[in-house]
Amino acid sequence: MSTEKDIDFVLRTVEERDIRFVRLWFTDVLGTLKSFAISSEELEEAFEEGIGFDGSSIDGFARLEESDMLAFPDAETFQLLPWRPIESGVARVFCNICTPSREPFAGDPRGCLERIFERADHDGYVFNVGPKIEYFYFDNDMDPVPLDTAGYFDLTPSDVANDLRRQTTLTLEKMSIPVQYSFHGGGPSQNVIELRFTEAVSCADNIMSSRLVIKQEAAAEGLFASFMPKPLSGAPGSAMFLYLSLFDHDGENLFWAPKTEHPAHLSELAQHFVAGLLRYAPEFTLVTNPTVNSYKRFITSGEVPNYATWGRKNRSALVRVPTHKPGKHVATRVELRSPDNTANPYLALAVMLAAGLKGIEDELELPEEATVDTFSQSERDLAAKGIERLPRTLGEAVDRFEGSELMRETLGDHIFSYLVESKRQEWEEFRTTVTDWERIHYYGGV
Repeated sequence: MSTEKDIDFVLRTVEERDIRFVRLWFTDVLGTLKSFAISSEELEEAFEEGIGFDGSSIDGFARLEESDMLAFPDAETFQLLPWRPIESGVARVFCNICTPSREPFAGDPRGCLERIFERADHDGYVFNVGPKIEYFYFDNDMDPVPLDTAGYFDLTPSDVANDLRRQTTLTLEKMSIPVQYSFHGGGPSQNVIELRFTEAVSCADNIMSSRLVIKQEAAAEGLFASFMPKPLSGAPGSAMFLYLSLFDHDGENLFWAPKTEHPAHLSELAQHFVAGLLRYAPEFTLVTNPTVNSYKRFITSGEVPNYATWGRKNRSALVRVPTHKPGKHVATRVELRSPDNTANPYLALAVMLAAGLKGIEDELELPEEATVDTFSQSERDLAAKGIERLPRTLGEAVDRFEGSELMRETLGDHIFSYLVESKRQEWEEFRTTVTDWERIHYYGGV
């Protein structure tokens, strides 16, 4: 929440930098970025009293008879928009959504993540996340034809996006969003930007900002940036890999342990956390992979998780423990490999943290490491080892999600019910239009 010091800094900056408009940002339940602009003169009142808007027009927010909402800016998220003119400039600030009685709105995804983050903070944990965002560049939004033939890490004249990635990185850094890596992805016209880790709410804010900047910079060059999980049938899909860790309030990484205690340097707490991710992944997959197209990415061979396993060198595992810097305390983390960029990052991080905390609370035992690629084993053999398959379709994901008490408890009845209703409708509409070829090729005849 905004402090008086943060608010004073923002108001002073607005005056000194000649900021004329401030964009108030938030997301609907499905993760679409929403925005409306106020004049700089209205900002002080916005911090004190909120700015009213019609919530009935926002997906998943409120019914007509409950339409009035208030947006309260979070002063810590104030940033200038570098693609707008310096003179009479424009800034943005993320908002928390409240009811007219100033109670937190149950359908606000950012508020949902803040609640579970604060619960972890109360228990002594700081949830840190670093995202790796994959996406494609095309020359239009209707015909996904690759612009180059480059591959993973390639530096060739055919990589037409090299300068575009550089400009995108510079724009993000102007918004105080540090980029660790940017490079060409494994598919033609596929690109990757990896952000530095930060605490969970800031990370979700950064993901939303990055998606907009990536699209903004592409549009400035006459190109279209696609975050679709599987836009090309003959190329790798796009993921949103998430590197997760828990720190204490003194900045110590609670996931680290000596190799004498665990071969992957995972502490007992980290093992319970990962066990929670594996146990509840089939239930939270609807949140991390919320579209029909998400499951086209899964039905493939290669480095895509289909089962709830963990490993170090096995990139088909759902949870991977990176080994780039073995034994280094701060670098110890786990990588969740299933999410994609159609997910609402606030809700995705909320359910991951809830699953990990549940694993800690129940002291769940970490299963045996999956050292062999799961694609080389039969489903019967994996089931005999207690390895659970992830949902294969949006319909399966809805069913697993709907039966989850943890998901209902984490997201609240408002968001939980909306996701079940809207995603079941999306799946049923898809089933009435999908061709027989698609049904057999992608979904095993469902």
